[in-house]
Amino acid sequence: MVKYYPVYPNAGDSRYYHCQITSLADASLEKLGTYKCWRSCIWAGTTWEQVNIPKEITSLPNLRNFSVLSSNLVGIIPASMFNMSKLQYLHLGNNSLTGTLPENLCDNLPKIEFLYLIKNQLYGQIPSNIGKCSSLRELSLARNGFTGFIPQEFGNLTILEGLDISVNHLIGEIPKEIGNLTMIQNLYLYENNLTGFIPQEMGKLSKLESLDLELNRLGGPIPAWIFNISTIQFLSLSANSFFGSLPPNMCHVLKNLQGLYLAGNYLSGNIPMSISNCSRLTIITLLSNEFTGSIPDSLGNLRQLNVLQLSDNKLTSESSSQELSLFSSLANCMLLRHISLERNPLNGVLPNSLGNLSSSIEIIYAFGSGIMGSIPGSIGNLSNLIALRLDNNQLTGSIPTSVKGLGKLQGLYLHNNIITGTLSTDLCNLRMLNDFNISQNQVSGSIPGCLGNITSIRYIDLSFNKITSSVPISLWNLKDLLELRLTSNFFNGSLAPEIGKLKAVTWLDMSLNHFSGNIPSTIGDLQRLIQLSLANNNLEGSIPSTIADIQSLEYLDLSHNNVSGSIPKLMENLTYLTYLNVSSNDLRGEIPSEGPFTKFTYDSFAFNRALCGAPRFHLPPCQTISRRKSRTRKTVLIAIILPGMLSVVIVAGLGTVFHRYKKKSKIPSQTGLSSLIEQPRISYYELLQATNGYSQENLLGVGSFGSVYKGILNDGKILAVKVFNLQLERAFRSFDAECNILRNLRHRNLTKVITSCSNPDFKSLVLEFMPNGSLEKWLHSENCSLDVMQRLNIMIDVACALQYLHHGYTTPVIHCDLKPSNVLLDQDMVAHVSDFGIAKMLSEEETITHTNTLATLGYIAPEYGSEGLVSTKCDVYSYGIMLMEMLTRKRPNDEMFDGNLSLRGWVCGSIANAIMDILDVNLIRSNEEYATQELECLSSIMKVALNCSKESPNERSNMEYALAALNHIKLHLLSCYRRP
Repeated sequence: MVKYYPVYPNAGDSRYYHCQITSLADASLEKLGTYKCWRSCIWAGTTWEQVNIPKEITSLPNLRNFSVLSSNLVGIIPASMFNMSKLQYLHLGNNSLTGTLPENLCDNLPKIEFLYLIKNQLYGQIPSNIGKCSSLRELSLARNGFTGFIPQEFGNLTILEGLDISVNHLIGEIPKEIGNLTMIQNLYLYENNLTGFIPQEMGKLSKLESLDLELNRLGGPIPAWIFNISTIQFLSLSANSFFGSLPPNMCHVLKNLQGLYLAGNYLSGNIPMSISNCSRLTIITLLSNEFTGSIPDSLGNLRQLNVLQLSDNKLTSESSSQELSLFSSLANCMLLRHISLERNPLNGVLPNSLGNLSSSIEIIYAFGSGIMGSIPGSIGNLSNLIALRLDNNQLTGSIPTSVKGLGKLQGLYLHNNIITGTLSTDLCNLRMLNDFNISQNQVSGSIPGCLGNITSIRYIDLSFNKITSSVPISLWNLKDLLELRLTSNFFNGSLAPEIGKLKAVTWLDMSLNHFSGNIPSTIGDLQRLIQLSLANNNLEGSIPSTIADIQSLEYLDLSHNNVSGSIPKLMENLTYLTYLNVSSNDLRGEIPSEGPFTKFTYDSFAFNRALCGAPRFHLPPCQTISRRKSRTRKTVLIAIILPGMLSVVIVAGLGTVFHRYKKKSKIPSQTGLSSLIEQPRISYYELLQATNGYSQENLLGVGSFGSVYKGILNDGKILAVKVFNLQLERAFRSFDAECNILRNLRHRNLTKVITSCSNPDFKSLVLEFMPNGSLEKWLHSENCSLDVMQRLNIMIDVACALQYLHHGYTTPVIHCDLKPSNVLLDQDMVAHVSDFGIAKMLSEEETITHTNTLATLGYIAPEYGSEGLVSTKCDVYSYGIMLMEMLTRKRPNDEMFDGNLSLRGWVCGSIANAIMDILDVNLIRSNEEYATQELECLSSIMKVALNCSKESPNERSNMEYALAALNHIKLHLLSCYRRP
């Protein structure tokens, strides 16, 4: 937002007698003593050395003007400086001065007119003595660390024209005495912690031109007097808690209004038609409110409009037809540069008149707005367009060839629509393109080879489409490309050695395609790569040892291929590797045991032919025979014995087959977990003994259909035993559901079932013991605490589990009851999703099903609770709520959330201006190196949570995108931690 600050007087005015010094070192007592007549001292140089204000300066009795701004001053302001009785102008802005202001600040400054201490490191309270500086015309204490209340003595400064105390830590209400400043023109109180209402007494400020109160905690309706001050040019009340509606005649008086900033409040009702009477408006920011009704076409009468931001409301189009007439009316705004309409239920079609918008238009955001139809060909007329976001809509048709006219376009976001057709070579005219995302559409054909000529491109996402053929060699020439996502298409062919040219790439996802051939050894040249997924392809050959050269690698997935050979031992050197999946291949030999491999489990290596390793991998131990003599002897024995054994095996085998064939119709097929899991046998009596008779001291938790106990077997192995309460109506069904689902699923972030124990009167599941208990405990117990990175890792773990359930198995699995108590933490604080008692497995044809079983209130999606309709988007909703709970430490059913306020509503209303107020206090650092970066990341996570928990399931993210977003956030945070 453009801020208008008071204009400082010219220190070189002929009214002042002054000299210039080029070094504060010149300001010695000996040199200054000969200039007792000085009236002005101006620092005109630049220094990189930290210096203090020389106390000798105060020995100049006639000094009226002292200006030393942006000069790397440190230390405290000498107290004697406030005793210079003839001083009229003092400017010490943009330095690093510290300390507090003296209580007697204005006792000896009777003539001070201009006092600027902006952008220093001053702290403490603003002295109430400030009211004695009655000659003040301009006062700026902004961008310091002042605390406490705004002194009511400000009301004594009756000739004050400019007051700026923004960006401090001031609290309390705006004192009504501010209403005495009848000469005030510019009033800046933004970015503090002010509360209460705007006082009615401020209605007397008839000369007010700029009023900025944004980023506080002010509330109530916007006072009517604000709309009756004809001099106001800039009004900013954004990021507060104002509610109510705007008056219908709001612009009858505000003829001079140029900037209107009301974003991030709870304002409702219609946008007044009279807004077009504010004919000088250049910026309108009403985003993130609760405005309803149609967007008035009269906005098109604002001929000087530059920026229009209406996103995140409940606004519709004024047009009676499907065409969004707003774009036609805005064609009259010839200076328009920025339009943001995203996340409104526009539910219309883009008109061909879209191309008639101002030639100066640079940004169009209309994503998540229910826009239908095709992208009009006239879009190519907008030759200065920089960013176009039409993602998460219902657009159809193909990308128009006219896009070749968008020569300055840097961001093209069309993902999550129903776009068809092919990728035209016209896209290659976008020579300045940086981001290209057309994922989750129905685009077919091939990638145009000329795409590799757009050297400016940094992010390409073509995932979840129907693109075929091989990847053009030219694409590997994009040496500055940061991310390439091609997952879930029909790409074929081999991975060319030229892939090693992507020197800057950090994220490479080519999973779920039909790539074949070997993994090229040049993959090791990707020295900045953090995430690599080649899963679910037809790759073969060995894992190249050069992969160990990618020291930055954190995520590696080569699962579900035909990769053979051994796992390179050099991969033990991948210090940052936290996720590895090479399951479902043809690997053999010893699993490395050092470095990151100490943290991986069986899930990372499952379903390979001949791997061996440590007992914790549940694989055979590796055999090593050192003496050649022993090998020779065994070879002779095998040669003698083997022929005889083979004949016995063949006869026995034929007999077994014949026996099974005869019995097949008489013996039922085995059910439960044992059909796919080789279970250890644990009897009921062993479980009884292990749990000490299911005693209370071994009780770990109680769920909807049973209880979980800690058990210790005779061999010392610790496990968890889930015993179903068969007195409950749905307990049998819950047991069967868990068995049916868990026997088919394998993932490091799902609870591992060891075995089951079942008879008509007793049913239990024996689970892997999780020594760190549930996420519920870590969030809501007084003696438990998680830092930012721990919480982020847990969020990613749960997202990985849900992504696997929803997208990684042959048919989608819906958990149906995701909440912190169903997320368990192992000894390494890795999260495992548990309790599949009411889970649903969809058939191949289904995307939604019906259930009569309700999940936990607070986490349950609206359509699940009201209609019993469940889909993967129900889990996404629960996940979003859980993300908010993890960062706020507030349960969704906390007593503070009644019928008028929910956890989501609380977060949504606070994220723009008061996120610090809703975060768990354990996450908020003070004066620490990474506090700012962590706060940015937490804010980004909250946005992911809000996207996951939208009211309509169609508007929610899916887990693929939630996981990708969280991984992005993690990478950003890690890069901040590693930055020297």
